[in-house]
Amino acid sequence: MRTPAPAAPPSPRSVVARNKLMRTAERLYAEKGFANVSVRQISEAAGQRNNSAVQYHFNGRDELIKAILSSYTDVIEERRIAMVEALLGTERAVTREEHFACLILPGVEYHIEAAAPTWGARFFAQAIVEPALREYVIQEQLNTPSLRILNTHGAVRRKDFAPGLFQRYSAMVRQLSVHAFAELEYDLANGRIEQREAEARWRLLGQDLITSLCGLSSALLGEAGR
Repeated sequence: MRTPAPAAPPSPRSVVARNKLMRTAERLYAEKGFANVSVRQISEAAGQRNNSAVQYHFNGRDELIKAILSSYTDVIEERRIAMVEALLGTERAVTREEHFACLILPGVEYHIEAAAPTWGARFFAQAIVEPALREYVIQEQLNTPSLRILNTHGAVRRKDFAPGLFQRYSAMVRQLSVHAFAELEYDLANGRIEQREAEARWRLLGQDLITSLCGLSSALLGEAGR
């Protein structure tokens, strides 16, 4: 039986076109919402002559969205896994502040270092409430190595919760962090906060979220997991 030949790598031109479509779609979806943006509009805004460019490069809208989500998740995960591995390598008990710092600060640093304006936080907030994509987005987020490690070895562990409570807790953490990031990104993009204040505001948001999530976990768990 003949072994199928490996697929040829995409051409440089194709890579450029895919990246342009992804960045354009991320911006348009973040600014206008999924329901108000067509794949044709994305192709036109990305400067593609072929209005079927999204279909050609991604086999449709949902695969394009998943590609953008994976790109965003990968950038955050690269930062978070390094923090988690460094923290657990100390062989001491992890505090709740450290636990939630691993959860929140990689996103803070990404938005500080990324060239303004950014659209990732607003795009992610749109995707997580899109009915056709919600479960995919949640699983994409929960199945990252860093979160699996935190949920098993961090200061707030799945085993610390009564049955069913961990899912409710996770939903609250998601809602608070995802939409807080999206709100600040929106305010910066629309001039409600000056760009010279961006770094300070992202760092303040990070600390506020860490404090809030420590309080939330304490309220739900009491002394457990300290």
